[in-house]
Amino acid sequence: MTTRLRTKPKLALYWAASCGGCEIAVLDIEEKILDVDAAFDIVFWPVALDFKVKDVEAMEDGEIDICLFNGAVRNSDNEEMAVLLRRKAKVLVAFGSCAYEGCIPALSNTTTRTATLDWVYRDSPSTINPEDVRPQERTETPLGTLRLPAFWEKVRSLDQVVDVDYYVPGCPPQAHQIWAVLETVIDILEHGKPLPPKGSVLGAGDRTCCDECARTREEKRITKFVRPHEIIPDPDKCLLDQGILCMGPATRSGCGALCVSVGMPCRGCYGPPPNSKDQGTKMVAALASVIDSKEPEEIDRILDGIVDPIGTFYRFSMATATLAGAAARRTTVDAETGDERLTP
Repeated sequence: MTTRLRTKPKLALYWAASCGGCEIAVLDIEEKILDVDAAFDIVFWPVALDFKVKDVEAMEDGEIDICLFNGAVRNSDNEEMAVLLRRKAKVLVAFGSCAYEGCIPALSNTTTRTATLDWVYRDSPSTINPEDVRPQERTETPLGTLRLPAFWEKVRSLDQVVDVDYYVPGCPPQAHQIWAVLETVIDILEHGKPLPPKGSVLGAGDRTCCDECARTREEKRITKFVRPHEIIPDPDKCLLDQGILCMGPATRSGCGALCVSVGMPCRGCYGPPPNSKDQGTKMVAALASVIDSKEPEEIDRILDGIVDPIGTFYRFSMATATLAGAAARRTTVDAETGDERLTP
């Protein structure tokens, strides 16, 4: 008697510079994780199972059918894994905001590598390091050589390092969207359907967060910005109309406006809407149409109410922002340390 085994497609999941929320979000699909297990042979998921890099290195190129790669590329180890998984995977997906646009790690792109390390190991109020000990990429010990990844000057999105086939936005992606993506992939693999066009954004909508928000927009003119804890917002009215800075007009739909529905402004984690290249400038343009003044001094006063503009407008997209590209072009290299520094 001969037993016929069906070869399941191979799935890999990996995290680089991220918080791990995308990994947890995969488990948020609850019992459907059993369907994923039934449909795929999970061959690499080091955060959940005991896989080794050498296991991936031993695979044939293109042997992995699909890899969900979450996390930005912050150091040399992240880069090596991105290159390795790109080579081994037929389809590489930038999974979540960090891989898609750099997300929170990329906010450090507003400063330098040296300044970041100075803060962590010397200048932070919580740091006690009188000898100013710093991590070294290579340290010799009696037991051998210890190595650490090289800490990069800039955080990069996944597609700034390797070729990416698809993008799934969100910090993290919503569980129902994750399942929709996986279900689509399963259907494609089982029935031989064509893949979506390369570069497609999956698990998201094609409008803005405002378009799926149930709150009523009255197009009021803003005379003052307030932070969420400073007022009790009307539960039915647009938060932006009430002076709470909400990134809904500059954010792609797909999350179901979950934050906004419970009184918290959209932070922009699903990235810019279709046909918009820069989320920050999209939001600035939206605000320009609602600020209630034509006097420069009054406009400045209103805008001063926006706490941390860069961290607000580019909280999730600094690595891919036009602003970041301009900053990268204005750098010089320190002859002694090799660090890049912004020029005046």
